[in-house]
Amino acid sequence: MKKTLLCMMLLLLCIGYVSAQAKAEIKFDKTTHNFGTFSEENPVVTCTFTFTNVGKAPLVIHQAVASCGCTVPKYTQEPILPGKTGTVTVTYNGTGRYPGHFRKSITLRTNAETEMLRLYIEGEMTAKE
Repeated sequence: MKKTLLCMMLLLLCIGYVSAQAKAEIKFDKTTHNFGTFSEENPVVTCTFTFTNVGKAPLVIHQAVASCGCTVPKYTQEPILPGKTGTVTVTYNGTGRYPGHFRKSITLRTNAETEMLRLYIEGEMTAKE
């Protein structure tokens, strides 16, 4: 009887442990955005990446770091519940930069199963006429 009770207790503890391991999971609609060609006369361009929490726990973005000071990411600050969506808005400012092709990355740190993720923006800024 004691062995049966002990086995039942261990089984319940294992089930509790496994269910507590539920994780968030982030899924983006796209991970790269191409601005195409734009003029140095209007050097500021913005795009929005939309993501969904497809996991079983609330998703939190801890940090978004751009590869360059000319790129500024802003993201949904509050936890994203399972099945809900959030955004990462990225602004590229080409003021004072040489015209031509660019490719920048934004690194996200989250509490998701995939803890680090990269988004990319690219485009071509043409010289003023």
